[in-house]
Amino acid sequence: MIIGLTGGIASGKSTVSSMLRDWDIPVVDADLIAREAVEPGQEAYSKIVQAFGEDILFDDKTINRKALGRVIFNDRKKREVLNSIVHPAVRAEMKRQRDGWLNQGFKHVVLDIPLLIESELDYLVDKSLLVYVDEKTQMERLMQRDQTGEEDARSRIRSQMPMKDKQAHVDEVVDNTGTVEETKKQVKDVLEKWGVL
Repeated sequence: MIIGLTGGIASGKSTVSSMLRDWDIPVVDADLIAREAVEPGQEAYSKIVQAFGEDILFDDKTINRKALGRVIFNDRKKREVLNSIVHPAVRAEMKRQRDGWLNQGFKHVVLDIPLLIESELDYLVDKSLLVYVDEKTQMERLMQRDQTGEEDARSRIRSQMPMKDKQAHVDEVVDNTGTVEETKKQVKDVLEKWGVL
């Protein structure tokens, strides 16, 4: 089974990812692939610099993600331009890694895709799991994690589909508002229900 794991920013998706790895289920991480796809020398990197200019680069010519983020978070058109560059490269690498795990004999692979629903990538998965937190918890965790102000945190959360709207598009929801143990129990229950564990 190919499982799509999704959630909002600071919802605790990484926590759930590591639980899945602990159960020996391989996880293909779209964010990690996206970071690697935009490193100097990669095709997507050149296209991004062409589209957004050198103001988004550090002195060492790597992409300053915060600077690029400020450009795209409040501008839908620019966000679409960035996505049209990064997404195809990420999708191709995700499929390559997924097939690699399956060829090694793993029966189940998790595709960790933050924008699974928004990018309409659910066709890549058999079942989807949403890591959910309420907006208050999401704000608090994001501000704490990124040492960012309320204004910045709010605009980053608003740039994504609201968590409550995502629930209608997935097969199962894990509420990560409580303790790690409570979350782990919910994840285990879902995996057992799906016959993965």
